[in-house]
Amino acid sequence: MRVGILTGGGDCPGLNAVIRAIVRKGIQNYNYEMLGIIEGWKGLIKDGLIKPLELSDVSGILHRGGTILKTSRTNPFKIENGVSTIKENLKKNKIDALVAIGGEDTLGVAAKLFQDGIHVVGVPKTIDNDVIGTDTTFGFDTALNIATEAIDRVHTTAEAHNRVMVVEVMGRHAGWIAVESGIAGGADIILFPERITFVNEVCTLIKRRHSRGKDFSIVVVAEGAKIKMSPDSKEEELVLQDRKLDAFGHVRLGGIGYKLAELIEAGTDYETRVVILGHIQRGGSPTAFDRVLATRFGVHAIDLVHRGQFGNMVALQGTKIVPYPLSNVVSQTKTIDPELIETAEVFFG
Repeated sequence: MRVGILTGGGDCPGLNAVIRAIVRKGIQNYNYEMLGIIEGWKGLIKDGLIKPLELSDVSGILHRGGTILKTSRTNPFKIENGVSTIKENLKKNKIDALVAIGGEDTLGVAAKLFQDGIHVVGVPKTIDNDVIGTDTTFGFDTALNIATEAIDRVHTTAEAHNRVMVVEVMGRHAGWIAVESGIAGGADIILFPERITFVNEVCTLIKRRHSRGKDFSIVVVAEGAKIKMSPDSKEEELVLQDRKLDAFGHVRLGGIGYKLAELIEAGTDYETRVVILGHIQRGGSPTAFDRVLATRFGVHAIDLVHRGQFGNMVALQGTKIVPYPLSNVVSQTKTIDPELIETAEVFFG
């Protein structure tokens, strides 16, 4: 059997660990021929982007960030003859099965291709931790640790200068990074996409904190958080870098930290500064947890291929890796557990 592997969407710590595990078990245990598809779905549409993967190709990549297969946000369903071209290239390269590693967009494409007759297995990947069906995704723990360290460092400068510090982290639809790093880093207020935030209430919390003798505050905000000035305001505001849509219909988010800082400073009279972590959260080596989870995902993904359980992704549920239908992944986003939000709110203000 010839098995192709691709990585799609944003890069993420742990991708190389997944690739390594798939290739190692595929060759050593099942005697499969492994093929790397370069730049995600683009590699099955354009010529010259498919190459053999040998054991030597995945040696020494466990700890490396990024992906040796490169990635892109290509959506074959938005490209003329995209799906038919994929089928032709699979046939031309004698690829019997695919392992698609990615987030909701990549896995959504995989689910549609499976319905169209292509043998595909998915591996969930996103630092946002918002893929339904799995308790966690690799890359999240790394991003969480990076954000927490940044908040720890911001604390010292905030306290030294008597400032409010706003730390903007990733999180388009779900605030897992914001809430968990905020709790771990001792943030005083956390804003996340699951709930509209009223700026006047944020200002009240900060003033209340300062009235108790605390002369600095840390505010953590997810890039996808929505804000209103007050409950009486007509519409919430989603802060965008621009309104241009990517191949999957997403606008580019970013900059809510600056907007929020401006409003806090105006509403409290306290000097306010901003730290935007951005792609720092994606980069560098994965944590030990992410290396292990990614390795387990890769091993179980090639097992699903071997058993012919196509149309599924691997998922962590409890302590076990189990198959989960790709068709369910596109139906909803995994948002923050309300109980976790309640825990965070104990420490607001």
